[in-house]
Amino acid sequence: MTRQRLTREQQEFYETNGYLIGMPAIFDEQEVEQLNAGFNKTVGMLNEGEVPSDIMGWHQTSRWQYNICANPQILDYVEGLLGPDFYLWGSEFITKAPKSEKVVPWHQDSYYWPLTPHNSVTVWLAFTDVDEGNAAMKVIPGTHKGGLVQHKIADEESILSFQLSDGTFREDSAVTLSIPAGGVSLHDDAIVHGSPANESDRWRIGFVIRYSSTDVKCDLEKNPNFKAYLMRGEDRYQHNPQGEIPTVDFARPESSKRIRKR
Repeated sequence: MTRQRLTREQQEFYETNGYLIGMPAIFDEQEVEQLNAGFNKTVGMLNEGEVPSDIMGWHQTSRWQYNICANPQILDYVEGLLGPDFYLWGSEFITKAPKSEKVVPWHQDSYYWPLTPHNSVTVWLAFTDVDEGNAAMKVIPGTHKGGLVQHKIADEESILSFQLSDGTFREDSAVTLSIPAGGVSLHDDAIVHGSPANESDRWRIGFVIRYSSTDVKCDLEKNPNFKAYLMRGEDRYQHNPQGEIPTVDFARPESSKRIRKR
């Protein structure tokens, strides 16, 4: 596939709305099968009691996951939003089994992250077709411009620890981010987003990748395991510890504790 750069119109849409969809799929049908084979192999490495959503930050030890994060087409899209100098720092699988009652409540990613300033892009890579029927993510356009909003303790059925307080946004303006298998969406770290329960008979499997511009610094007291992997350009700031590219195709970290549930 010929690599594409974001058009000025796409960049302006993202700046205004805080998200972007509609780009051609990055991986073809055969490559999607390979992605899911890698996912199944990774799930097979989980310990008893762990679930796929515990696969967080394994790009630090798994070359297979690191290579996905370093995919040139993905990086081209990210560069169109963050500029020429940016690094990879986070990844996780976000899955919903058929008939799952779990929800991702309305929230802002940047509320959870000890990063300053807020200038991060999340890439949501679909391993399966994702649509309204199997609980695709929804966003509230433009909410990334309003700064951080007060959160509260999340409801019991939530997979997160915090959610937005009632009355802090208008749910009727939500947009569903439908993505074909092998495709991606992009969203700002401060946009309000969430997803409902999966009432369908289909899996919803997504691999989420986090990138930040090199001026973004992590508070290492809150996340001492933070590692930055320079993806494009140069790091003139040297704010964060640098990660080492893994050499083993499939390997789990010694500790895989989820850090979003603070």
